[in-house]
Amino acid sequence: MKKVGLYFGTFNPIHIGHLVISNHMVEFSDLDEVWFVVTPQSPFKAKKSLLDNHHRYQMVLEATEEYPKLKPSKIEFDLPQPNYTINTLVHLMEKYPEGYQFCLIMGEDNLKSFHKWKNYEEILKGYEIYVYPRVSEGVVDHQFKGHPRIQVVKAPIMEISSTFIRHEHKNGKNVKPMLPPAVWKYMDEMNFYR
Repeated sequence: MKKVGLYFGTFNPIHIGHLVISNHMVEFSDLDEVWFVVTPQSPFKAKKSLLDNHHRYQMVLEATEEYPKLKPSKIEFDLPQPNYTINTLVHLMEKYPEGYQFCLIMGEDNLKSFHKWKNYEEILKGYEIYVYPRVSEGVVDHQFKGHPRIQVVKAPIMEISSTFIRHEHKNGKNVKPMLPPAVWKYMDEMNFYR
């Protein structure tokens, strides 16, 4: 049985923070792999600054090439929009009926708003959640504290954001150190976020 952590995001673009966290999860927990689930459109995010799905997927593919335990996934591209995590999980269970156990990876900031997610009780009933620390406002709902299905992994705190990278790149700042080299090359060649 392969235990797979699902790391959802728009990855617009994927940066070294994403890699550090996912690699930490796969090396320092019982996860066998981490799949970067590239989200076509989040119910919580406006689409205007989103690069085309296949470009974001391509950047994740390039970023993870040297990491055999990290994989890109475009599973959500074919699902109805806006898509909710519960639907993706159900779809994955149908697509991979055996040999895989899927778990969620989320930042502590997402855990603080998890009670607002569609069918969050169903998610908790059927799936483990691996949480990495984030600097964020608010508190974790008492029902999630010490929950047997929620595992807090002491990953490094990475305060790098895709929004910051896009914004500063547009302003002509050098954001190259924040990106995996292959992602920087792709972004630069395609003239993205200028």
